Amino acid sequence: MPLPPDFPELAALDLLRSVVQLGSLSRAADAHGITQPSASSRIRTLERQLGLVVLDRSPTGSRPTPDGQLVAEWADDLVRSADSLARGVAALQAEQHGLLRLAASYTIAEYVLPPWLDEFLVGRTGESVTLDVTNSRAVIDRVESGAVDLGFVESPIVPPSMAEQTVGNDELITVVAARHPWANTREVDLATFASTPLVLRERGSGTRDALDQELAALGHDAPRSALDLGSLSAVRIAVINGASPAVISKLAVADDLANGRLVAVKVSGLSVKRQLRAIWPRRGEPPRLAKALLAMLQQAHPPGER
Repeated sequence: MPLPPDFPELAALDLLRSVVQLGSLSRAADAHGITQPSASSRIRTLERQLGLVVLDRSPTGSRPTPDGQLVAEWADDLVRSADSLARGVAALQAEQHGLLRLAASYTIAEYVLPPWLDEFLVGRTGESVTLDVTNSRAVIDRVESGAVDLGFVESPIVPPSMAEQTVGNDELITVVAARHPWANTREVDLATFASTPLVLRERGSGTRDALDQELAALGHDAPRSALDLGSLSAVRIAVINGASPAVISKLAVADDLANGRLVAVKVSGLSVKRQLRAIWPRRGEPPRLAKALLAMLQQAHPPGER
């Protein structure tokens, strides 16, 4: 049965859902990137199409009516399906235009992926790659939603909904500035380390998740924070110029260790090694270019070398 010609626009239904979820028309308008008058006009058009009042308007603001609440609930599956359709079409368009959409956590994006992608694109005239750089949890979200074709993470835990392929290894090490007291002995006991505030990556990063998990396995609480930062470079600079240690990818500080800006410190009993993994939704096969990149990495980094 075809939809009636006056069926409400999906954008208006989505806006109504946001009003219900966020509690006001103004917050919903901000979330959708439109002005409040435009949002009000869109809702009035929706009410005419439905023949229902979906918002109670008053000098103090607009609130969903009981009918509006119901319509918003019924629209949930519809809007989610429309979003899935839009992402699917975007994936098909990317495939058609020879575009591989990737997301990667910071360590992999900054220190591992560039040479891989250079090698991958050799001879692939007319094909290209886009790369979103964010933390591991956000990478998983983007892969799950279909916003990208393939993700790369260093997080120790990947959801069961994700298929995965190990593409390399990494080690987290403790580093301090050359003037730090630990730099003289280059070793510290676990209890001292666990009680010392650290420069940390933000929550959701694979580095922080791996450290939290290892400390928990050793019977210690999550590390105390002297400073939370959103990138590897920011952590490096903070340690070089500050007084706090950090636990960071060995890949990220190789040059700093070589020139003496940072000193590696052994923490007795603490070893944080992790796998670098490519991930994609288990519900379907990766697109053609994603499969080609995975095959190249499988050949370059066979299981026995990981």
